[in-house]
Amino acid sequence: MIAKVIVDVNSKRVDRLFDYLIPDHLDGQIVPGMRVVVPFGPRKVQGYVIALSETTEYDKLKPIIGVQDYVPELTQELVALSEWMSYSHVSKRIAVLDAMLPAALKGKYRKVLRMTDDTEIHDDLICYFNGDKLYLEKAQQLEIMPLLAPYIQSGIIIEDIEVTQQHKVRKLLGVKLKDNVDYEALAKNDKQLAACEEVLTNRDGLTFVELEARGISKGVCNTLIKNGVFEKVELEQTRDPFAHKVFFEDTKKVLLDEQQAAFDAIHTAYQNKQSETFLLHGVTGSGKTEVYLQLISEVLDNNQQAIVLVPEIALTPQMVDRFKSRFGEEVAVLHSGLSSGERYDEWRKIKNQTASVSVGARSSIFAPFKNVGIIIIDEEHETTYKQEDYPRYHAREIAEWRAKYHQCPLVLGSATPSLETYARAEKGVYTKLEMLTRANQQAMPEMHIANMRDELANGNRSMFSEILREKIQEKIDKDEQVVLFLNRRGHAQFMLCRDCGHVPMCPNCDISLTYHKFTDELKCHYCGHTEPPVNVCPSCGSEHIREMGIGTQKVEEIIYETFRDAKVIRMDNDTTRKKGSHEKLLEQFKRKEANILLGTQMIAKGLDFPDITLVGVLNADTMLNLPDFRASEKTFQLLTQVSGRAGRSTKRGEVVIQTYNPEHYAVQYAMEHNYKGFYKEEMNYRRLGKYPPYFYMVYLNFSHQDLRKVLLESKHIHQILLQHLTPGSYVLGPAPSPIARINNQHRFQIIIKFKSEPELLKALNYLDDYYHEQFVKDKFTLHIDINPYMMM
Repeated sequence: MIAKVIVDVNSKRVDRLFDYLIPDHLDGQIVPGMRVVVPFGPRKVQGYVIALSETTEYDKLKPIIGVQDYVPELTQELVALSEWMSYSHVSKRIAVLDAMLPAALKGKYRKVLRMTDDTEIHDDLICYFNGDKLYLEKAQQLEIMPLLAPYIQSGIIIEDIEVTQQHKVRKLLGVKLKDNVDYEALAKNDKQLAACEEVLTNRDGLTFVELEARGISKGVCNTLIKNGVFEKVELEQTRDPFAHKVFFEDTKKVLLDEQQAAFDAIHTAYQNKQSETFLLHGVTGSGKTEVYLQLISEVLDNNQQAIVLVPEIALTPQMVDRFKSRFGEEVAVLHSGLSSGERYDEWRKIKNQTASVSVGARSSIFAPFKNVGIIIIDEEHETTYKQEDYPRYHAREIAEWRAKYHQCPLVLGSATPSLETYARAEKGVYTKLEMLTRANQQAMPEMHIANMRDELANGNRSMFSEILREKIQEKIDKDEQVVLFLNRRGHAQFMLCRDCGHVPMCPNCDISLTYHKFTDELKCHYCGHTEPPVNVCPSCGSEHIREMGIGTQKVEEIIYETFRDAKVIRMDNDTTRKKGSHEKLLEQFKRKEANILLGTQMIAKGLDFPDITLVGVLNADTMLNLPDFRASEKTFQLLTQVSGRAGRSTKRGEVVIQTYNPEHYAVQYAMEHNYKGFYKEEMNYRRLGKYPPYFYMVYLNFSHQDLRKVLLESKHIHQILLQHLTPGSYVLGPAPSPIARINNQHRFQIIIKFKSEPELLKALNYLDDYYHEQFVKDKFTLHIDINPYMMM
């Protein structure tokens, strides 16, 4: 029998199936989806069995060395999905498989010395070996390599590679009752009898740690082991990231008319086993989450599973609370804020079917469920669902593929759907469901606009307009809470000499350095370069070099200077780096340890606190002026989402938007909570510019240290594309990227706009193969992004 294996080597030239002989002792045990250890050249590597075959076109095959797991880590569905993704997303298949599985399952390779004949080795050296092996790094630390060298040369000791996984299942010592034992007769006293009855409550046994917590000492257990009542066992322990939390049971709520109509439509598709995609367009606070919960409840009643995606780690704590309170231990949580071990254990809960609901960020779309009944993507418009690193995929595309595979509904929920999704719903490709009133019947928040041009003309040069300053102080005095939103971390955007205009730039990138006061340094957010801030202009010698622009750190300082009794919690990438910091900061705000929550876009959505009555957007223009065709859409979405944090309980909410462009249509429609008006106007501009959803796009970015090399290869790429494209498509470029140099790499780009191109994927896969060889030879890099979200 032959196994067709993808090897865990991150190289395009070996990204194909290799045939390996299944040895007799493993015959019948190997199935597709398993991890195996195989010889690959002079090395041993981990590989994934993709298929089995009776025949091969090769004469001499190497046998599989061993099996990593006897229950396949990959389901048949994920194996098929990886094949589709590798071609349609122009990605190496091993990279796709790596994206599907937790990092803990990645192969870990260690050199090991093995004895072939221990009778020939001196006793003083044998004591260093564990069984027949000794890790090479340990031998080097013990400085015994000179003593082992003669044995290695003669072949008595051989150098080998051991392949294991990064994280093992965590196990603790414990005890369990021996089979068919009369413990009542053998227990000598009440303590021993109590110990037996405690262990009897768990068929698999209890750990010594658990028994001590229940008042039973290790001494009592050891006596019972000696008397033949207990036997020692290793018990698997799950690393539970929520062990410290108490979840209060949550019950079903009565659905309102709009909620019920949405529930009924999706439930009908579920009962009929239809892979229908629904757009649930509900205003902020309309009760979309309750609809999700009740749909999932129906799915679980039929012994099926549900996948729920949320866009940000910051959103996950509140979503986890809602789902754990409703479904308890049925919920597994997957996101990058967990440790590698915790993530592995949560993933295993899904794989072993002990959890039936997966809640997590983008990568949890690959949750290894075998019988999915519903997939839900909350805040579907969010750009975080697009993976910007290799392999580049959008979670929505993977969700659509999986929904078709399982013949189940896919629900895309949002108050501000992406234009592509809403256009598909308008055309009937998706089914549109609307919820246009808040679940608590509260009115939408009252909107105010502050024209910062007028504020400047009236002599107000501060960060806060008069109306926002008054309202913040008013809310603090009333013991209510305020959310202030600014989409820029750091202390200042850049430093500027007011005499000659010099701006300190990154030496490796064509971008200005950002000033961070906490660390008192200038930092490049692209390559990580840091340097101390300057007090004297290096260009003209002037001392008039100042911080320009403003970030969240600076705003925090200004708040304390401006408002009495202000207590601020700041949430941005600098304050939320540590594990659990999102949850900790939000818990502090929930307990009213602060009355102002200041943050970047991680606070713009999902937060649901009853005392937030004011939301202030400090600068609505930050995203509006980016060189991005989605800039207006992102601004409208962000303003609408952040506005929705106010007045979610019985108290009326207010929103103040500060802008230098109050007449811009994105700002105006956000003020009116008018999604359809914005959609119609923005679609006109998209049609004129030939942008999505009227056209599909592909973005190619190529870079090299030598500018001449980039220019030469850009002509080749351009020619290949023109050969494969029809005249109805547009090829823009090659042209310098908006940031023309990052990390000393010169960057050029080509953008393709098209409606239907049957030969395009073939051309892109050819270019990917060709430039992989160029990268190996000459470090010329080509990135291909299909349906891009970032083109900087």
